[in-house]
Amino acid sequence: MRFAISLLSLIAIASIIGTVLKQNEPMPNYVNQFGPFWFEVFNKLSLYAVYTSWWFLLIMAFLVTSTTLCLIRNTPKMLKDMRSWRENVREQSLNNFANKAEWNSVHSRATLTERLSYQLRQRGYQIKAVDKTDATLITAKRGAANKLGYIFAHGAIVIILVGGLLDSDLSIRAQQWFMGKVPFEGNGLISQIDNKHRLSLNNPSFRGNTMIPEGQTSTAAVIPQASGVFIQDLPFSIHLKKFIIDFYSTGMPKLFASEVDVRDNETGKTFSATIKVNEPLVYKGLAVYQSSFEDGGSKLKLAAYPMSGNQFKVFDVNGEVGNSTPLHEPESTNTDAAKTAQYTIEWSGFRPFNVENMSANGQDLRAVDSKKSFNEKIVTSLDQHSGSAAKGINTKDLKNVGASVQYKLRDKTGQAREFNNYMQSVKIDEDWVFLAGMRDSPSEPFRYLRIPADDNDSVQEWMRLRAALANPELRVKAAAEYAKNAFSKEESNDKLRSQLQASAEKSLTIFAGNSKIAGFAAVSEFLSKIPAADQERAADVFMKILNGSLWDLWQIARVQDGLPALEITEKHAHFLQLASNALSDAFFYNAPVYLQLKSYEEIKASVLQVTRSPGKNIVYLGCLLLVLGIFSMFYIRERRVWVWIKDQPDSKGSGAAAHALLAMSTQRKTMDFEKEFLQLKNELTEAAQQP
Repeated sequence: MRFAISLLSLIAIASIIGTVLKQNEPMPNYVNQFGPFWFEVFNKLSLYAVYTSWWFLLIMAFLVTSTTLCLIRNTPKMLKDMRSWRENVREQSLNNFANKAEWNSVHSRATLTERLSYQLRQRGYQIKAVDKTDATLITAKRGAANKLGYIFAHGAIVIILVGGLLDSDLSIRAQQWFMGKVPFEGNGLISQIDNKHRLSLNNPSFRGNTMIPEGQTSTAAVIPQASGVFIQDLPFSIHLKKFIIDFYSTGMPKLFASEVDVRDNETGKTFSATIKVNEPLVYKGLAVYQSSFEDGGSKLKLAAYPMSGNQFKVFDVNGEVGNSTPLHEPESTNTDAAKTAQYTIEWSGFRPFNVENMSANGQDLRAVDSKKSFNEKIVTSLDQHSGSAAKGINTKDLKNVGASVQYKLRDKTGQAREFNNYMQSVKIDEDWVFLAGMRDSPSEPFRYLRIPADDNDSVQEWMRLRAALANPELRVKAAAEYAKNAFSKEESNDKLRSQLQASAEKSLTIFAGNSKIAGFAAVSEFLSKIPAADQERAADVFMKILNGSLWDLWQIARVQDGLPALEITEKHAHFLQLASNALSDAFFYNAPVYLQLKSYEEIKASVLQVTRSPGKNIVYLGCLLLVLGIFSMFYIRERRVWVWIKDQPDSKGSGAAAHALLAMSTQRKTMDFEKEFLQLKNELTEAAQQP
């Protein structure tokens, strides 16, 4: 029993690991998630395929063998004991029972035997009267089915384990060991994959997925393995006519369904069906479940805004989810455009809707705790403005914020960063901003650059300001304009104006930064060189000059592009404040372009899980037996009763009286048993002494 419990505990721990840790994922995913060291440790322990690991199968085999031997050894004994009346007891043995009673009766032995037998039958006991030398033994039993509980429970464990093994990857492992099947590790069309990577229609058990875009057909399922995939051919083809998704009022999905046409490959028979979650299609011994949904190759049109250099020239980019597109600016010879040609866009995902929790979070750079140093304020600001889009979110603020596109930018060395950009502006902290997400690896959450929306709900003005900040000539003009506007005609002072112009130009140059540092981080580094006692005052002066210079830089850029200068209003001043925060954070965005989704043609794809589970009904039978077994063990109590009746001469010597000795036993003594014994004793005593 201790051995079996130990094995069951190990299986439970392994099952928890297999549930928490996704199984049979591509190995790079695990490397990204755990790092090289722990990846190797977990790989040695076969934790990426727990249910088919040698040690898990060995534990299962030991448990099946141990429990089977236990059943073989004990079942005959239990069945024999159930049928046994245990009639070979002696009067002396009954006197040694803890629960016993005895009394004299005025009735003869035969009459008392009949009365007590009747009383025991009334209480649900099976009885048998056995004649002994000068005595009669009544042996009774009740709850003998308790023994079946042990048999059912142990048998259920064996049956469930056998059913689980039948539904496991053992058949696939056997084909690898004995039939030369190997996982497919490359890329290519399923129809062109070699037979050594394909499993036959007679594969006894499998669980695979097939992704079908709308209007397309699938004839095979993909079974993921640690080192690749197997292709499982199906005896029928599935054509997806339409994928249906319905939503709750909050915007959360509540229904996935696939309208399909199924064609039998052998007979040519075709029929229509609707596959829903928890309502699978069952055909030819295979069950087809609605698993999830993906993008089926949606066609995207985007606008590309340069994020480096001093060019403000937007160009179009087209993409298709699942494919890649070279990134380059058409018919351009400038240096920055040439740099973009070194990148490839890999379109990894598209979502036509995003239900997000949006709440107030973050705060302005200059509204931080006054007790913090300027460096601490800068660090706090960077964390607030380039953190997760969901930071500080209230779960009550569910909103559909529109479409988003996810892609990777891969450079010529093979290094890639992942981006996630929203199509529409989103209201955060009472401000409308465009969210541009970035992360270095799939194991990290996205960090979001918040680009403020201008008067036309676009990123145009921010992009214009970004390009102007990177232009040294425009920075000089903006500094001159700022210095000119800082003094009235009466206060005209060429020396002071010249000094202020130099300060303004320097502040813009510091904020524009270089390849190593830019934005408020560069400002912080510059101010850190000033004596600590003067840092606070210097920071206030620096920020005033920087804000004024950025305003003039923005207006000069607009005039240069043929647009009128804007009036200084509270709205425009607030936009400039948000823009300066975003300009500072843009240094960490580290991408040659910002891609904004303009339009799309959505193509849905349904992900169906196809399974053959010969052990499913066996497991159901095992579960039923387990329930019956546990019920029998806990709610059916076996009780045995013996009544030894012998002649006992009465005080007058008539010989008509009889003496009765009652004994009762059970496997588990409880308070209920003690109460039952007292009731039985009283009833039998009363029946024996009634005239």
